[in-house]
Amino acid sequence: MKIAVIGGTGLIGSQVVKNLKAAGHEAVPHSKSTGVDIIGGQGLDEAVAGADAVVNLTNSPTFDEASLAFFQTSMDNLLAAAQKGGVGHFVILSIVGADQVPELDYYRAKVLQEKILAAGPIPYSIVRATQFMDFMDAVLSWTADADTVRLPATPIQPIASRDVADAVAEVAAGAPLNGIRNIAGPEVFPLDELGRITLSHKGDSRTVVTDPTAGMFAVVKGDVLTDKNARLAPTHYADWLS
Repeated sequence: MKIAVIGGTGLIGSQVVKNLKAAGHEAVPHSKSTGVDIIGGQGLDEAVAGADAVVNLTNSPTFDEASLAFFQTSMDNLLAAAQKGGVGHFVILSIVGADQVPELDYYRAKVLQEKILAAGPIPYSIVRATQFMDFMDAVLSWTADADTVRLPATPIQPIASRDVADAVAEVAAGAPLNGIRNIAGPEVFPLDELGRITLSHKGDSRTVVTDPTAGMFAVVKGDVLTDKNARLAPTHYADWLS
């Protein structure tokens, strides 16, 4: 299969391209650095022409309200180019529980992206993943100072980026789901406890303070960022840290 991977030079995209090539597919990475602009539209027709499938792994540059306009414009442009190019399968990566946290602008934007795809003209697949293990340092930095890190006890089920890439590549090479596949890591942690585990592993002496108002995940109620029915990935957090 010929598969165009938009955002194919990023954290997930580069691994998806590698996996697809290893499986014998013609996987072509596209990004701004290769001359493809999903907002302005430059290079899109050429990028997807003749592809059996398109995988869109691009992301908004911000997590605020502007992310809605990013996903609206980028999806409109990509779907138009894909339809023109005769693409038979369109894949995106989204977030487990995104539709249950309307308080977060970015999550509302990802739901908008899903709805645009589902209502579009091309058979599709949506892969929803839980929070990436790879982003834990960023989560800690949002509410940290010299001595403490403040985190809520929100349950999360972290997944390694390589496991996400494996799942996306598998879906991209298969028949369209015309629906959603949820994937998650094998363990659930309260976010504050995951912070303590992470800092301890790094030899970081800062104290994690449990604060239900701290950071982006403070607005998340219950266990909407976990999914006991998801396909469980193999990588445990302790193994990933090591």
